[in-house]
Amino acid sequence: MAESVTDESRISERDTGSRSIFAQLIRFGIVGVFCAVLDFGSYKALLAFTDVSPYVDVARGISFIIGTTTAYVLNKRFTFGASGGIWQASGFTTLYGTTFAVAVGVNSILLHALPTPGWRVEFAWLISQAMATTINFIMLRLVVFRERTRPTSR
Repeated sequence: MAESVTDESRISERDTGSRSIFAQLIRFGIVGVFCAVLDFGSYKALLAFTDVSPYVDVARGISFIIGTTTAYVLNKRFTFGASGGIWQASGFTTLYGTTFAVAVGVNSILLHALPTPGWRVEFAWLISQAMATTINFIMLRLVVFRERTRPTSR
């Protein structure tokens, strides 16, 4: 009987607790919007100095690093409730290194592929950011900040 109560408690905590996927998505979204504004704002500020390649790619890289560093700090505690540690920091660095390449690469490809007039810069940034964000949430949840299960005693 005690085991079934414990199992029900675990299910209840998992489904309605602060670490549920829905709660994490909401928190990730809040952090993401803040970091995206920071990222895009710094990107546009850097583009004010030059909009010539390869400096555009450098500007996108710098803005990504600013947004990413802020995202790590906020997501670690606020979204995933993780305590940190070298494993998580190195996993985060590896993941964001990969998504850095995705964000800068997609941004660069779209800037060259899209017609010049209109919202080309904004559209390229938005698509590159959406791709990186999707990869990040999935990998942060499943790998970097996943909840470690403790063995149960019987």
